[in-house]
Amino acid sequence: MTRQMLTTLAAAGSFALLAGAYTFEFFGYPPCQMCYWQRWPHFVAIAISIVAYFVPARVLALLGALAAFGTSGVGVYHTGVERDWWEGPTSCTGGGLTDLSATDLLSTDGPRLVMCDQVSWEFLTLSMASWNALFSFGFALIWLAAARKA
Repeated sequence: MTRQMLTTLAAAGSFALLAGAYTFEFFGYPPCQMCYWQRWPHFVAIAISIVAYFVPARVLALLGALAAFGTSGVGVYHTGVERDWWEGPTSCTGGGLTDLSATDLLSTDGPRLVMCDQVSWEFLTLSMASWNALFSFGFALIWLAAARKA
């Protein structure tokens, strides 16, 4: 495969994960703060792929790999928070609820509160964050393969 084909494949994977995330959101699975954190590197990887289409520089493939490794790392961190392996940010875990009153928690007005330490969906015992981590690690390897191409 050529560098261009590999970068396109990796970017298509990022696009597919983003499409899946927005599809889940459409069907009633709102994202938490950490879910949003995982999306940004995918957007960056897609943008890098577009630039790499016109400027076939090895450094762009390395930057794409960095973006994919970044979202994979956030996915691992998010998975650990979901499984109580470590503490997550207090802004989106149970620790962040101390400043809210019972009225605030029971209110149906405003946005729905989505906790980062709760799994809203899983398949084969892996959450969306876990699947993102696995797939994104694979995309990072594809980006690295693209960087090795002459």
